[in-house]
Amino acid sequence: MSNLVDHLAELTGLRDRDVLDVTLVGALRDLLRPRSAAIYRVVGEAGDRRWMTRARLADGDVTAQTDSLYADLAGLPTVEDHGDRAACLQRQEAFTVDGTPARAYFPLANEFEATGVLELHTDAALRPEEVRLVCSILRIYRNFQGLLDYSERDTLTGLLNRKTFDESFLRVLGRSTAAEAEPTVRSSGDGRRMALQGSGRGTAWLGVIDIDHFKRVNDGHGHLIGDEVLLLLSRLMRSTFRFHDHLFRFGGEEFVVLMRCSHDSDASGAFERLRANVESFGFPQVGRITVSIGFSALRPDDTPSAAFERADKAVYWAKQNGRNQVAHFAELVVRGQLAEASVENKDAELF
Repeated sequence: MSNLVDHLAELTGLRDRDVLDVTLVGALRDLLRPRSAAIYRVVGEAGDRRWMTRARLADGDVTAQTDSLYADLAGLPTVEDHGDRAACLQRQEAFTVDGTPARAYFPLANEFEATGVLELHTDAALRPEEVRLVCSILRIYRNFQGLLDYSERDTLTGLLNRKTFDESFLRVLGRSTAAEAEPTVRSSGDGRRMALQGSGRGTAWLGVIDIDHFKRVNDGHGHLIGDEVLLLLSRLMRSTFRFHDHLFRFGGEEFVVLMRCSHDSDASGAFERLRANVESFGFPQVGRITVSIGFSALRPDDTPSAAFERADKAVYWAKQNGRNQVAHFAELVVRGQLAEASVENKDAELF
């Protein structure tokens, strides 16, 4: 019992969600001694959903196996490639499968959607009391994630909120002790240590998204319809951007994206897809809505305020020059349509 309490204390003492998944599979490995314990998350768009390995530990492993957050999704197995996992995801209930090894599947979900599956491979089928133990631990895990969501997410849209922006910014830029460079997890019960492998890198980008003429929506249709527009836009953002991109609502009709791409054309293409998806979507009672988007590459010595200011200048230019378009700050500077921020403003605080 004390071993279980120690693992639960460790699990609920974390704030990094990637490390949280590794700690969960490590705790289950120490408690149940399975051949392997793994968490698989569903990523990709409807019609092309894939399994991404978020943490997998086999007996004797000291390093958790993970898929890079920046992996080519086409190289990941489809949901249909693993029928038992897919069944667990669809049914949203735990079940076991006899065999050598025996397998057990447990659904993972948050307040908004089914997100993945916990899969255990064991020498013998789990006993009913062991299944109940795993389900109980997963309830604690889900409740703790709910607490994190409550403090970190916008209550209307479920996107990250403004107060989480600075930390996410530093992580994307690679200037956080918790980011990308193999963060080590605490010791497991038998003294072994586990580590989360780092992910690939690329150029980091910040985009600011603003709904065109949103005041007209609130004035003409009321704030309840306005809130519905914000909620539907957040869903379009989730379906347009990737699993690992950081999506924020800053308040009102302003949204922010932090992401990594190899080239500026990839970043521009992602923002253009969102703009087109919004323009073609039929918003109930409102009809057509458009967005203006400005984006900028992050620089090695950037501050959150300096990067936001560049993207915000670009979105302001977009709104002043016809709206419903994507503007790249660097291109606007090259064309002489915007000027670089002054040195005096570079270190100004955003919040």
